[in-house]
Amino acid sequence: MDPLAVVVCTHARPEYLAACLAGLAAQQGGTPTVLVVDSASPPPAEDRIAQIAAWHGASLIRADQAGLSLARNLGLEASGATWTAFLDDDSVPEPGWADRLRAAVASLPDDAAALGGRILPKWEAPLPSWWPASLRGVLTIVEWEGQGEEGENLPDGVAVYGANMAFRTEALRGVGGFPEDLGRVGNRLLSGEEVEALDRLRDQGMRVFYDGRVTVRHSIQGNRLRPDWLLSRMHWQGATDALRDRRHGLARRAPGAAARLALQAPLLFWPTSSPGLLRARCGAAYNLGYLRGALQGA
Repeated sequence: MDPLAVVVCTHARPEYLAACLAGLAAQQGGTPTVLVVDSASPPPAEDRIAQIAAWHGASLIRADQAGLSLARNLGLEASGATWTAFLDDDSVPEPGWADRLRAAVASLPDDAAALGGRILPKWEAPLPSWWPASLRGVLTIVEWEGQGEEGENLPDGVAVYGANMAFRTEALRGVGGFPEDLGRVGNRLLSGEEVEALDRLRDQGMRVFYDGRVTVRHSIQGNRLRPDWLLSRMHWQGATDALRDRRHGLARRAPGAAARLALQAPLLFWPTSSPGLLRARCGAAYNLGYLRGALQGA
């Protein structure tokens, strides 16, 4: 039996799903078991997703309620493999991805529970010159080619991200999978579900690794390369961090966010389409999101 199953969650994006599944079908050494989870796509996208999954021989699971964490947990529940990988629908695995992932997880110690891989950008439009260099990572880009363990020898910014990650199936099930109050639902850009799951695994004494040889190409949509999208993304990152802090009894960070926002408040009235003072405005958006999450939830 193949030790690897791959879960691809999608919502109303059949064109991206088709590219992802084509990349999986072209893998050397045989296509792994593929589970497509349709996260409550409306018609006609629902029908098209079913057709694409059938064309590529993938099993299809239909979620009646939208939500990325919910969809991932349905895929996790259905996996019969020792390791379950998760790809975003807009990620296309490089040739050799599956064999390299199989080899990587086979070489890990018994207490390893998760492995992340390299995520290279496939630009649908050029990255604007005004984009803050320090915020390139919010586009889910990880370009380091090396190997290592989280908390031990990874460079800053290198971590396990949902576009290209794998988990020991029973270990992830044992910590409850992905928390369904985190993760994206429609335009609600909450995140942090992978981080929360990884924290739970580490709390159980398990380890997390990274291998840059396991590589995907991640489409960076042009509509994300706008100031308003980046500001919204930072707002929701603040809300995500506040919700995670509330889980762990760290709500005391809220007064600091409020104090910083008091100084940054004029920046919130800047036109959202303007790239001016964007790095500072992202800080204001983050602090506003943090207060939202801390005081009222998302």
